[in-house]
Amino acid sequence: MKKILLGLLILTQVNVGLAQNVSVSAKDNGEKFEHFWSKSVGAGRANEGLRAGWLEQLETVQENCGFEFVRFHGIFHDDMFPIFEKDGKYTYNWQYIDDLFDRMLDLKVKPFVELAFFPKVLAAENSKTQFWWNANITPDESKFDEWHNLVQAFTQHCVERYGIEEVLTWYFEVWNEPNLYYGFFDGTKSQYFELYKQSVLAVRSVDNRLKVGGPSSSNFVADGRYDGETESRNGDLITFTADNINDLEWKGAWIVDFLEYCEKENLPVDFVSTHPYPTDYPFNPTTGKGKDFSRNVNSTKTDIEWLNRTIKKSAYPNAEIHLTEWNTSPNSRDAMHDFLPPAAYITKVNLDCIGLTNSLAFWTFTDIFEEKGGAESIFHGGFGMINYQGLVKPSFHAYRMLHQLGDQELYKNDYMFVSKKSTDGKVVALAYNYPEDHYKAVPSSIKKIDQYENGESRQLDFTISDLKPGIMFKVEVLDAESGNIYKYWEAMGKPEPPTREQIKVMKQYAENLKKDLYTADKDGKVVIKRELTPWSLVLIEQVN
Repeated sequence: MKKILLGLLILTQVNVGLAQNVSVSAKDNGEKFEHFWSKSVGAGRANEGLRAGWLEQLETVQENCGFEFVRFHGIFHDDMFPIFEKDGKYTYNWQYIDDLFDRMLDLKVKPFVELAFFPKVLAAENSKTQFWWNANITPDESKFDEWHNLVQAFTQHCVERYGIEEVLTWYFEVWNEPNLYYGFFDGTKSQYFELYKQSVLAVRSVDNRLKVGGPSSSNFVADGRYDGETESRNGDLITFTADNINDLEWKGAWIVDFLEYCEKENLPVDFVSTHPYPTDYPFNPTTGKGKDFSRNVNSTKTDIEWLNRTIKKSAYPNAEIHLTEWNTSPNSRDAMHDFLPPAAYITKVNLDCIGLTNSLAFWTFTDIFEEKGGAESIFHGGFGMINYQGLVKPSFHAYRMLHQLGDQELYKNDYMFVSKKSTDGKVVALAYNYPEDHYKAVPSSIKKIDQYENGESRQLDFTISDLKPGIMFKVEVLDAESGNIYKYWEAMGKPEPPTREQIKVMKQYAENLKKDLYTADKDGKVVIKRELTPWSLVLIEQVN
C-alpha cells in the first residue's frame, strides 16, 4: 500500500450552529507536541507474529501510521518454546523469540515487552488457562526464583543479541491485567506484586538503566471490586446503571496499591501501565453474567487525568504513562470495530489527550488474532485495524491521518486540529465529526449500526491565506461512502470467503479514499467548503 502524506494551515473560527467558518494563516507557528498515538500498538500473541500475513500488516501500519513499538501476549508461552526441563534442570531456547524480534526490528518496530504468561514448567500444577491457545495463568510461588532466572536470562540474551543501546529504548512490562482474577491471573494481588518484584529485579540485574513498569491493569471502575486481594463478584459492590454511569467517580485498578508497594520495597517504576477501555462489564451474581456498559466519549481523557494526578502524588512523579491497550471495547467480537464510527472516536480521543500520556496503544493492528480462536467471518468485530485478508478498516485511516499531522499545534477545537511540520513548514489539518448526540456513550454494537446514521452534519468553510500563488492542497475524505469497507463488502453481497479477484477489488476501494485538489489563487488564498457528515474525517494536505 502506498504511503500517503498530508498538510494545512492556522485559524480563527465563527460558529453558526453546526456551520463552521474558519480563517487560516499559513504563516503562524505553534507549540510542539508529541505523536503519542504513534508510539505503540497492540497485537494478539507472540507466535502469531511468525506468520507472513502478520508481518506484512505490521509493515503496512508502520509505514502508514508510524508505530514505533508493538506489544503482545505470550512471549514465554509454550508455543515459543522458551524453556525446557530435563531431570530437574532448566535450559533456555530463544530461537522463536529471536526470529520474531529480528523481523520486527527489520521493519523498524521495537518490542514493547510484556513478560507473560507462565511456561507450563513454571506454572502451578493444573494451572488454569486463558484463551483458545491456553495461556497458563496460575502462579506457583515456589517457582518464582526460576521465573526470575528466566526473565534475567531472556533480558541478558536480548542485550547480547541487539546491543545495550537498542534494548535501553525498550519497555519491560510485567504481566497483563493481573487484577482480573477470573481472566488473566489466577492469584492474589500480593502474588502479583511479588511477581513484579522478581521480574524487575531480574531485568535490572542485567542493566540498571532498563525500563520496567506495570501493573498493566484492566479498565477503570467506579466501585471496590478490586480493592481486596482478589476480584470480588459481590453484587452489592455494583452501584451504577446505564443511567448514572457517567456521574460516578472512576479509578484505576490496583494503581495506588501498586505504587505504594513499590515505594515500600524500593522497587523501580519507570512507567505506569493500564488499559483505559471506555467500558465496564461488572459481574451480576444474580444472572451469572456480565453487564455491558459504555461510558461517555470523554471518559478516556478523564481516566488519564486521574492517572496523572495519582502518579504526581506518588513516590514516582516522573514515571511515564503507557496505556498499553485501548479500543472502543475489549471485546474481540464487537461488530462496531469493523464500522465507521470508531474512526471519529479514535481521532477525537487522541487529539483531546495530547500532553497527557506517553502512549495510548490501540488494541490491535491486525485481525490475525486468536484469543477466541479463528473467526467465522472476514468481518467479525475483530480488534484489528486490518482484517485477516489485509483489508484496511476505517480505524486504520484514523491512525494514518493522525500520523500525517505535523509536530506543532496551531489550533484545536472539538472538530478540528491544525498543525505545522517543523521540518518543511507545511501545515496539516484534520477535521472530524463526532456527533454531539452520541457523546453519552462510545460507539458500541450494543446499539444497532443504523442508529449511528443519525446525527447532524457540520458545514466546514475554510479560508486559507498567506500562501504562495499556485500552492496546492489535497483533501482526502473518509465517510460512509469512502473507505467504509464493511459497507462496501455488504453491497457486494458479503462474499464469504471472497475470491482472490474480489479481495483485490476490495483492497483498491478500502485503501483509496475520495480526494480533491485545491489551488491558491493569485492573492495566495484557498477556500475549501464541504460538508462533514456524521463520523467522517477530512484530511487537508499542502502538497507543494
